[in-house]
Amino acid sequence: MGFSAVSVVRGPGEITAMVVQVTKIIFTRKFQLREFIEQAWFITSVTLMPTILVSIPFGAVISLQVGNLTGQLGAQSFAGATAVLAVVREAAPIAAALIIAGAAGSAICSDMGARKIREEIDAMEVLGIDPLERLVAPRVCATVFVALMINGLVISAGIGGGYFFTVVIQGGSAGAFLSSFTALASLPDLWIAMVKAAVFGWLAAVVGAYKGLNAGGGPSGVGRAVNESVIIAFMLLFFMNAIITAIYFQIIPPPGL
Repeated sequence: MGFSAVSVVRGPGEITAMVVQVTKIIFTRKFQLREFIEQAWFITSVTLMPTILVSIPFGAVISLQVGNLTGQLGAQSFAGATAVLAVVREAAPIAAALIIAGAAGSAICSDMGARKIREEIDAMEVLGIDPLERLVAPRVCATVFVALMINGLVISAGIGGGYFFTVVIQGGSAGAFLSSFTALASLPDLWIAMVKAAVFGWLAAVVGAYKGLNAGGGPSGVGRAVNESVIIAFMLLFFMNAIITAIYFQIIPPPGL
């Protein structure tokens, strides 16, 4: 019982300590620009196509569901704006989080785990090279950068999809769509979406690196670490999303009509 309790507390504590340490390294140590560029390109290559394939049906489903609901309530003119607002505030950051945690986080974990079982991490430490500075920090920055791009891509697809399904498919008014969108949405909605994407990318990269650096037991151990990193990242991302959304609505209340 005591061992299990210690294990439950130790994992989140070590992840939190690693978040603080990596953040400190990024702002106080020499930035690894070449590693950042290579990792940003790699993460983009593994996340770009899933983002495109997810964002279009994501926005379409939200637009159709919201369109039917607003039609039943007699607020058809707000259908497109409501769907787009839902995409900007919640759907786009969540989609970016799922893609980043599932693709980028697992790739980082498998890379770190492979280096760990090949004893490359131990060799770096013997040579006096900090693995967090040389490997983890640039991957975290690259993941945050790509998460922001993915979030922008999903938002663009959501706005385009909302306009298409509201105006073209459902025969709505383009003028009503644009006017209601500006009445409901505000610039802080976009900023909070970007903040969510950055935080989600940050956490997914740190969790993946942590599980990879602590992997053991050969290739099967790396596989278990990848699975655990994805599950932990999903749990953290949804938890942080709830906290950030609650704080946002307390600081910036929704505008009245």
